[in-house]
Amino acid sequence: MAFEVLDEHEQGEQVQKWLRENAMSILIGIGLGLVLLFGWQQWRTHRAQHSLDAAVQYDALGASAAKKDAEAVKQIEAKLKSDYSDTPYAMLGALREADLASERGDNETAFTALEWASQHASVDALKLVAGINLARVQIARSKPEEALKILDAQPKGSFDATIAEVRGDALAALGRKDEARAAYADSLSHLDATAPNRAFLEMKLNDVGGAEKKGS
Repeated sequence: MAFEVLDEHEQGEQVQKWLRENAMSILIGIGLGLVLLFGWQQWRTHRAQHSLDAAVQYDALGASAAKKDAEAVKQIEAKLKSDYSDTPYAMLGALREADLASERGDNETAFTALEWASQHASVDALKLVAGINLARVQIARSKPEEALKILDAQPKGSFDATIAEVRGDALAALGRKDEARAAYADSLSHLDATAPNRAFLEMKLNDVGGAEKKGS
């Protein structure tokens, strides 16, 4: 029994000695851990606030776009690009800016906005939307060949009907009617009978000398 008490006492002395010898290292380790934990929490708080600020800016851009205030949209989007380019809101803002510019026939502003959106999109789906709209603007800028290059670079399997339709527009602009007919027919093959844009697409097909076969 005396041996056990003595053994426990010796162990306690050894622990106390070790703590005295390593007290500074322990304190530094604890301090570093607290600094890292605090830094992580601060970073998360900053990111959350940063994203919230970007969302507020995007809401303001949407309100200005609804009022057709092109100058306000331009200024807000410039801020989104400079301060919040690491968030999806900057890219979405560029799409809104391009849409408003296209409505008023300002294809150059639309092109610049969409090119930026295409280059900075962090989500594949948004990059694809930007690319398709960029091809449309290139056709409006009388650059259908550039539009075809953009469409060729888009991934397959998503928005196939829209990509084929825009391809048909570019080919029609180049006077390549046979290829345009094939592209429009391809677009129609991806749409069901109740698709809202089907009738308009059939008109495009007819304009290049084609007609959808009955029962297709």
